[in-house]
Amino acid sequence: MLLATVSMVLLVLGSASPASAHAALRATDPEDGSVLQRAPRTLTLTYTESVGLLADSFRVYDPENHRLSTGRADHAPGRSDTVRVPLPARLAKGTYVVAWRVVSADSHPVSGALTFSVGERTVTTATAPGRTENRTTTSLYDIARYLAYLAATALLGAAAFLAYCRPPRLAPLRPLFLAGGATLLGSTLALLLLRGPYEEGTAPALTSLGRTLTTRPGELLLARLALLLVAAVCAVCLRRWRGAVPRPAALTAGAILAVALALTWSAAEHASAGIQVPLAIASTTLHLLATAAWLGGLAALLLSLRATLPPQVVTRFSRLALTSVIVLVVTGVYQSWRGLGTWQALTDTTYGRVLLAKLAAVGLLLAAAAWSRRWTARLAVPAAAKILEPAGGPALPAPAVADTRLPFRHLRRSVLAEAAVGVVVLVLTTLLTSTLPGRAAEEAATAETGIPAASVTTVPFAVGDSGHGKVQITFDPGRVGANSVQAVVYGANGALAAVPELRITMTLPAQRLGPLDTGLTDRGGYWAANSFDLPIPGTWTMKVTVRVSDLDQVTVSRTVRVAR
Repeated sequence: MLLATVSMVLLVLGSASPASAHAALRATDPEDGSVLQRAPRTLTLTYTESVGLLADSFRVYDPENHRLSTGRADHAPGRSDTVRVPLPARLAKGTYVVAWRVVSADSHPVSGALTFSVGERTVTTATAPGRTENRTTTSLYDIARYLAYLAATALLGAAAFLAYCRPPRLAPLRPLFLAGGATLLGSTLALLLLRGPYEEGTAPALTSLGRTLTTRPGELLLARLALLLVAAVCAVCLRRWRGAVPRPAALTAGAILAVALALTWSAAEHASAGIQVPLAIASTTLHLLATAAWLGGLAALLLSLRATLPPQVVTRFSRLALTSVIVLVVTGVYQSWRGLGTWQALTDTTYGRVLLAKLAAVGLLLAAAAWSRRWTARLAVPAAAKILEPAGGPALPAPAVADTRLPFRHLRRSVLAEAAVGVVVLVLTTLLTSTLPGRAAEEAATAETGIPAASVTTVPFAVGDSGHGKVQITFDPGRVGANSVQAVVYGANGALAAVPELRITMTLPAQRLGPLDTGLTDRGGYWAANSFDLPIPGTWTMKVTVRVSDLDQVTVSRTVRVAR
């Protein structure tokens, strides 16, 4: 438990960045960065999946950084993935900034910003181009999520070990049940209290608890609390009337509670959005239960091995673990296909790279499990579990007793190693639930018509003490062939900035091609090139040179992947 907690806290605090949600912005009307001749009356945003709205989901700022009074945002008729925001009747000329934050169907908040101009682009002084996360709230929420996964795995795994493997003594498992139940209860309460601030990106507070209880994530957390209460009552009843309750009835009730508890996760995460939702929820539920039976059962076995166990208990767990691995492989392959979409996403997306890391960890876990099964097989041999007696002669005491103890000693070590790697697998599994799936990333990069969306790269730069900012570079469509190029420079305060020179070159090192100059020209507030040819797919190196004065300039490099 200590190893698991320390590992998760270090991982969370070391990567306390906003979680990537499943939903992504697909299209906007007006388009991001567009210049309109007439002021729009409505702002429309379309996402890759259905989204929920917060009380303050959209903020619109005029060129003078004044927040506009907009109408109430709502969904388009029959379109839960499309949101409309009424704008004021009269908008002055200039560039407007829109900051938005919504909740995706898989319960993760997602935020972003866009700009549009009326009449002409202007150097806006807007300083709130985005809706940032509250790092304290996000870190606390993520820690609670990790602890909830760990506690549920320990609790359900210990129950499966007790029900199927039938160890002779319950006392070694009692701390696991108490710690798992208390941790799951505490982490669930923390998630319920932090849910509202987590969605809104604000500091921890109780002001949004009422709204949280009316949302699907809040309802599922309440259901989890109710199931924990029912499980506690059932445990007390079984202990008091141990012989009066038939074993099949107790096992059936326990299985129903376990499935219902697992559903409070699968119905709220990635499985609840995207394609094949019913099948995905069923697969995720089985995946969670198999993970708990294997890894939580390992923890129970480790505690039980403090004393000598009957060989049949270890043998039963070996069969339980093997069945769990088979279920994990089948459900894991399906979930990987559903989350990735393409083989390329395995290496090109964060989701794919985390999945590869998890597969490597699972490989180590299987190697440790194979080592454990080796010693389990020795325990299963009757000759290794009792003193050998040669025919017509006395017993052989010393060697036989040593052979009996040796497998248990090695089994403890291998199970401990297996449990340590299992913690890493759990951490990576939890990371996957908060990472944008590769299939969703592909959907976000492709418009409804199937035309690839533009490639947008943001490059920060710093020159001297005062020359800080970033350049937002757009290649449209961002693929092989002719592309239009647009670049907008933002100052340190987030406002549009004018620079005397901006140059962008592209080089393909693998083919020794380049540098190719994009030929940007100043268009009055932004830089652009009507046509620039990217002849070959591959990973290109983009070099951005920004000159902020007669003497100060800087060159920054970024890699950009260009597909066919």
